[in-house]
Amino acid sequence: MTEREPAFLRTTRTSYDTLAADYAAFSREELAAKPVERSVLSAFAELAAADGHGLPVADVGCGTGRVTGHLHGLGLGLDVFGIDLAPGMLAVAREEHPGLRFAEGSMLALDLPDGSLGGLLAWYSTIHVPDEELPRAFAEFHRVLAPGAPVQLGFQAGDEPLRMTEAWGHDVSLVFHRRQPERMAALLRAAGLEVRAVLWKERETEGPFPERASQGFVLARRPASSSS
Repeated sequence: MTEREPAFLRTTRTSYDTLAADYAAFSREELAAKPVERSVLSAFAELAAADGHGLPVADVGCGTGRVTGHLHGLGLGLDVFGIDLAPGMLAVAREEHPGLRFAEGSMLALDLPDGSLGGLLAWYSTIHVPDEELPRAFAEFHRVLAPGAPVQLGFQAGDEPLRMTEAWGHDVSLVFHRRQPERMAALLRAAGLEVRAVLWKERETEGPFPERASQGFVLARRPASSSS
């Protein structure tokens, strides 16, 4: 019997399919305005280039592909590709980044062989995963990473979730789970990953992209020993 898809995956996919064009227009220049985020991504990319054994790097929950394209453009020779739930978001990603690969999929069951990735980025994509499903997602991250390869998380920091029912004039059903960075680090450790850095960034209230919450970043890796 085929396992039934969790309801949050269906509602998240449908919401982002609805928002794809508006989200792309809104977020296209966001990374250019955020030097802290760029520095986090650059550190991850350098580690993937050094410790990823030349294997592909996955941007899991890539959305419109803007960060996938940013990693590719760093000039480190990364073979980076994107995975996302929403076909509408992937259609935008393929249009805006025609030289890159994008595939539909879920972080709860990645269609990738064991140890096949030289790095994994989950950039504001675990925010839609309920607490009870995070261990499953992080176990998948451990499974698909090669020994020594890095994983980088980016997420909204906090304790209370944000529930959104409308965006850019569209009806949606999205839950943004805000989590403390140390808690995310503990869950990664429980999945067998080694935490290398935990960062908290205070909320930005000014500029073209004001934030509703502080931001958290956790960098980890699969242990270098292949038996781990």
